[in-house]
Amino acid sequence: MLFIFDLIKIAVKIRKLTLFLVTIVFFIASSFIIHWLEPAIFPNPFIGFWYVMTTVTTTGYGDFVPETTIGKVYGLFLYFFGIALIGVVIGKIVESFGIYRKLKEEGKLNYNGHGHYVIVKWSNKAKHTMNEILEIDEKAKIVLIDSLSQTPFEHERLYFIQGNATDTEVLDKANVLGAKAVLIFTQDNEVNHVSADGTSLLTVSAIEGYAAEKKKDIYTIVEILKEKHIPNFKHANVDEFVIADEALSDLMAKSAVNKGSSRIIMNLLSRKSGVDIWKLPRHSSWTTYNDAFDDLKRKGAILISDRNDFTIVSKLSKSIPEDAEFFVICSKDTLKKLKQSTN
Repeated sequence: MLFIFDLIKIAVKIRKLTLFLVTIVFFIASSFIIHWLEPAIFPNPFIGFWYVMTTVTTTGYGDFVPETTIGKVYGLFLYFFGIALIGVVIGKIVESFGIYRKLKEEGKLNYNGHGHYVIVKWSNKAKHTMNEILEIDEKAKIVLIDSLSQTPFEHERLYFIQGNATDTEVLDKANVLGAKAVLIFTQDNEVNHVSADGTSLLTVSAIEGYAAEKKKDIYTIVEILKEKHIPNFKHANVDEFVIADEALSDLMAKSAVNKGSSRIIMNLLSRKSGVDIWKLPRHSSWTTYNDAFDDLKRKGAILISDRNDFTIVSKLSKSIPEDAEFFVICSKDTLKKLKQSTN
């Protein structure tokens, strides 16, 4: 009995992979041993394996039972050592899940997926943006890069990477090269606009530099606090800017002059309205803007722009350029139908 306890102590201390290999070898060897000890009861090693597993897992169906003394002695050995061994294995598996969860919460695991969205710097705005993305795209995965000690928010589609986004190792861990877009935010209640935009510029420069080094294209969207800093960001090849302070001021001004306009804009931006702004590929049957406008209207969508050009209504008779990028307002269900018809 003391010998068995000594073996269990050794099993607890050895490495997981070694333990799993030893366990597999032990169970397979036991299948052949019990077959060799009692060939009449266990006619082949598979039946022996069945007996071994039902014994060590305490299932004990009783359909195969050793009859000889030596067989029963080996059965007792299996009962004591085998059950203890598989208990240690299960404990190691549970421990591994705990370690994995801890490493994931602390942002120390690599993200190997593709087509995800990377958010740099956690804030209330970042959280709201994440919720909007997850609502708009039902299959979206979010990877957050921040220097926090652990993930700030628990969600099955949120993955946390701890570190600084100017570090190429951190960018590798977040797999930014495989991301749909990288969104860079500033901290909440930032007072020093120069410092905040400077930090964002340093971050996006590191990301774009990393992309250029790898000869890949990364779509970057940056929150900027002051419009006068935009020229600095253009040199960093930023794809889109969101100007926090000016956006609020513009919205307030429009609401003052055209009362109620802010509610319309906020409803359009919110997923709760049931409609949203979507990017739509050009259909081969569309020759003029009027073709696209009428076809989309019949299908329940409103064509609002070709990229940044909102003057489509004034030039419906003009031909659609090859590099046109249409933006429409419609529901998610309508968008699915439109994409099916354009494929």
